[in-house]
Amino acid sequence: MDAAQEMVRQSRGKEEIDTRPKEDIIHHNSIANHINNKNLLLPKAKHYKKWLRITIYILFLLVGQTTATLLGRLYFDQGGNSKWMATFVQSAGFPIFIPLLFFFSSSTTFRRPLVLRLTFLYTTFGLILTGDNLMYSYGLLYLPVSTYSLLCASQLAFNAVTSFFINAQKFTALVLNSLVILTISVCLLAINADNEGNPSNNVSRGKYVIGFLCTLGASATYSLLLSLIQFSFDKVIKDESFNTVICMQLYPSIVATCGCIIGLFVSGEWRTLKEEMRDYKTGGVPYVLTLRFTAISWQVSSVGLIGLVFEVSSLFSNVISTLSLPMIPIFAVVFFHDKMNGVKVISLVLAMWGFLSYIYQHYLDNIEANKARKEKGDEILGAITEMC
Repeated sequence: MDAAQEMVRQSRGKEEIDTRPKEDIIHHNSIANHINNKNLLLPKAKHYKKWLRITIYILFLLVGQTTATLLGRLYFDQGGNSKWMATFVQSAGFPIFIPLLFFFSSSTTFRRPLVLRLTFLYTTFGLILTGDNLMYSYGLLYLPVSTYSLLCASQLAFNAVTSFFINAQKFTALVLNSLVILTISVCLLAINADNEGNPSNNVSRGKYVIGFLCTLGASATYSLLLSLIQFSFDKVIKDESFNTVICMQLYPSIVATCGCIIGLFVSGEWRTLKEEMRDYKTGGVPYVLTLRFTAISWQVSSVGLIGLVFEVSSLFSNVISTLSLPMIPIFAVVFFHDKMNGVKVISLVLAMWGFLSYIYQHYLDNIEANKARKEKGDEILGAITEMC
């Protein structure tokens, strides 16, 4: 009897010993799966938050740019004639962002660059912005708003070049296709100069050429500025917070506004502002409201543009900026009675074709990035399994 009980105890102990490794394996596997799920869910949540911010920036850019461009043309169409005032409102709306500096602080890991370096950076960008905004003002004054908006599509071509040399942006067949098509689109508008510059719209051919060249020059300058901003985000500032976007918009705008005030007094245009407001076709109050909402719209647009540079790239921000092309000419025909002839329609179609080519390339890049992220997650799971 005692021998039988002893044999039963030995067999039970053996079963317990055999089951312990299985329990340990199951326990280790559950830990590995938990760690892997956590590692996969965190990047996914971060990815969704990033695209939410990108979506908000896109809305800011599209709504702000479309509204600001139409209001800027309305200013000239209703009797405004001061180029420096039109330049001034493109940067003078910066005070609306001052309160945001107190609500959005820099990241805790951020190591702020030297004050002199940041001062030089913001001052340089502000001076470039002053000249760029002045050229855009000449373009809005001398060109129909539909032609002006289509010419701004050349920013994408210029920015692709500056991004290649400054930000190491890769060129693919689709990107090159986009550049060639946008170049053809701009050339068609240049050929159309004889039809646009005529007495029927009170713009001589000479002024049309000035407006054309200034808009083209402004597009090239702004493309360079965006690439330099992206470079400063990556190499100088290195702070991943919304505070960085606000500072990059606020401080250069202060410098640009001061430059515009100097230009307003040096040119003598300040003397004509009171008369300009009195002679404004719709009255003094609409004059002030037009300038005020133009200033706010440009700031909203700029935050969207810089935000996209910060989150993605300068080239992507320019692509989204091009998305407003179909909207502005249509609104221009409705509100300002611009002529939408065959050349403009072809130019618009080509500009949209160029835009979609780049968007498709970005779609392919996003697929590759998701594939790489999934492979990295599988590698982490394999390493954890081996450790267990």
